[in-house]
Amino acid sequence: MSLLAEIETLLRDRLAPSELVLRDDSAQHAGHAGAREGGHYHAFIVSERFRNLPRVARHRLVYDALAELMKRGIHALAIDARTPEER
Repeated sequence: MSLLAEIETLLRDRLAPSELVLRDDSAQHAGHAGAREGGHYHAFIVSERFRNLPRVARHRLVYDALAELMKRGIHALAIDARTPEER
């Protein structure tokens, strides 16, 4: 299973998003020192789990869901986390 597929599976299982769009931006960071440590990804996530949570808490939920992958494959993760109304 690819890392992108692993990210998707974990986010779907743990955050039950109504919308999830993932993008691998690793190629844009070729040559960057941190790129050797893992990939660069972008996640757009719409989930009820984010309701009434500030931005930092939303991001923490995403990072917690991906904790193991953050140690072994994700170098950078840009997160856009919204509720359905914010969509």
